[in-house]
Amino acid sequence: MAPQAQDFIKGWPHPELLGGDALKHSLLESFKKGLEMSTESLNYGDKENGAYMLGHPKFRQGLAKFLEGQYGTPVDWKTLMSTAGSSMGTDLALRVHCKAGDICVVEEPTYFLAFTMARNRDMQLKGVPMQPDGMDLDALEKVLEESGGKVKMVYTVPVHHNPTGITMSNAKRVRLVALAKKYKFLIAADEAYQLLNFTPAEVKPLFYHDDPADPRVLSIGTFSKLIGPGTKVGWVQAHESLLKPLQSIGFIDSGNNPVIFSSMNLLHFIESGALAKHIDMVSKDLGDRCKLICRKLKEVGLEVVEPKGGYFVWVESKGKMTGRSGEVASINKDKFAKFMRLCFCWLTRSQIEEGIEFLRP
Repeated sequence: MAPQAQDFIKGWPHPELLGGDALKHSLLESFKKGLEMSTESLNYGDKENGAYMLGHPKFRQGLAKFLEGQYGTPVDWKTLMSTAGSSMGTDLALRVHCKAGDICVVEEPTYFLAFTMARNRDMQLKGVPMQPDGMDLDALEKVLEESGGKVKMVYTVPVHHNPTGITMSNAKRVRLVALAKKYKFLIAADEAYQLLNFTPAEVKPLFYHDDPADPRVLSIGTFSKLIGPGTKVGWVQAHESLLKPLQSIGFIDSGNNPVIFSSMNLLHFIESGALAKHIDMVSKDLGDRCKLICRKLKEVGLEVVEPKGGYFVWVESKGKMTGRSGEVASINKDKFAKFMRLCFCWLTRSQIEEGIEFLRP
């Protein structure tokens, strides 16, 4: 029987990563610990701290200590806001810090659902190309010069880029922040894959290149790719003048931070060291799947740059197509028609092999 096409479209973790006994035991223990704090986590706040608009202080403090261990650098808990995942963080950044008619610059290709969030804010979208070390900053500066100050946000996926897998170099990170200061725009750094590394991490979040005296960066993180997307707990890391306004948006101003309860139920999982061990396991598993898909792609005659983390490989077709068409990764769906975004995280190893064999000429 001829090899059959497989579902490389879904950017989902495979079920084996979500149902392990160690994970379930650790989460159950953490949930029980969380319920012991229900008088706080089921309320809007407490007498000492007031309303938990930016998230429960204990969670923000625990998250800060965890991130310090992951990043190898200090994390001030007061620079953190808990969110319902990275999409909420990006949406908040655009809704609070931009207005209708402003320009949002994105990489092309990029994570295509970011277009929706910018369009929901009635922003204009402009694209700049990707290079092997990240966003083409010469092209960005040209857009900035031509836009008469209307560029108010640059959306970037600076680490294990979706879909290309590229990580922005440190030199470009420094220059991007310098451009933000010069041309007075902000940067929404979608760092969903910052902690999902197949080799030792080479970069820190873009926040660490920011200037506290003139902050420009909102670093946006999530546990969705590490624990599971159903978790819906993430964070924004930014200096106070950028972070504090995020709590003023209507549904937070009225309803408070949306993940007080769910974040507190994860706190023991984070503080006990169980999450760090889980991330090590997930990174090894997905790293092996990444190596497998890259090896198979080369076997069938396709060229691929092996990512060092993340969920996807970006491949130019030589005939047959599978996975998600690259067209969606451009603003007007007028580029990358011959490219495929392939997720290696959802399928079994045998399905990965069969699905890539399907592409053989």
